[in-house]
Amino acid sequence: MKAERDLNALIGSRICHDLISPLGAIGNGVELMTMTGAAQTPEMALISDSVDSANARIRFFRIAFGAAAADAQVVRAEIVSILGDMERLSRMTYRWRVLDDVPRPQVKLAFLLLQCFETAMPRGGTVTVEAEGGRWRIFGEAEHLSVDPALFSLLMEPEAEADIRAAQVQFPLAGAAARAIGRPLAMDIGETALEACF
Repeated sequence: MKAERDLNALIGSRICHDLISPLGAIGNGVELMTMTGAAQTPEMALISDSVDSANARIRFFRIAFGAAAADAQVVRAEIVSILGDMERLSRMTYRWRVLDDVPRPQVKLAFLLLQCFETAMPRGGTVTVEAEGGRWRIFGEAEHLSVDPALFSLLMEPEAEADIRAAQVQFPLAGAAARAIGRPLAMDIGETALEACF
């Protein structure tokens, strides 16, 4: 199972890596056209916004679904930049209150959990990420939560029964990522708030 999980992560890394360059080229092309006096048409704005959206998602997915070497670190500025770009594309607000650079496997788990929280917040919400003394806390608030208990049970119980669609793959992956780094997850789910600790 470990080899399969690692292979899946490497596939994720490869896809993201191969898509970043052409997306960057499209973005640079749009910028050059703007600099040379091309009209700011709705079509140009749509292309620019779409490229920005794709770039933000690819950067996020590269960490969430890609390979995460145990000794690799993610710089805080990069994390804040990624979440800032993601925030502009959704109804979510992200508060990354981890002050230091952190090991990539822990950021991977945090990003997967952010996606789990997003699934439970269809109308948007605010998610805060904190870490102190090696203990992580992710806290989300929303006026409306839509929590599927079967999906969230996968975070702690790998054998739990749940029908998984492509849009929900983050749930079993987050559970697997937590087990891979020896960090058991604890969840607390309320009417308007979610909390995950590891």
